[in-house]
Amino acid sequence: MNRIAVFPGTFDPLTKGHEAIVKRSIPLFDKIIVAIGTNSAKNAMFSLEQRMEWIKITFINEPKVEVKTYEGLTVDFCMKENARFILRGLRTPADFEYEKTISQMNLAMQPLVETVFLITDPIYSAISSSIVREIIKHGGEVSSFIPASIHIK
Repeated sequence: MNRIAVFPGTFDPLTKGHEAIVKRSIPLFDKIIVAIGTNSAKNAMFSLEQRMEWIKITFINEPKVEVKTYEGLTVDFCMKENARFILRGLRTPADFEYEKTISQMNLAMQPLVETVFLITDPIYSAISSSIVREIIKHGGEVSSFIPASIHIK
């Protein structure tokens, strides 16, 4: 059985924290699907096509990494992709509490899918897509918070 992980998110935009979680997980899995999900509570700043392109460019030299989109429940997407792991990064204790609840609900819905948590590198713990979007909205410089392959003006 292949060890396939789904790393779900909106990635609006992809950050250095996201990039680091994926790169650190490459030795752990045979394939990582960076899955852009539709979140009804979020309005994206960047188009789905733009976010997909950024992810593809960022991981162009990583053959184990794919990018896909999905709607609906993450566990249903995992089953469709034969993925038995959901990959999540944790920046803060608040992230843990939130992600723990989702993980437990996912496990109750689909016992075959296990959530794997990686603690964010300390240098990226303050970076979030929502903060990066705020900086962009106000004309600030974000290049130190996003992968080098991404250029936002």
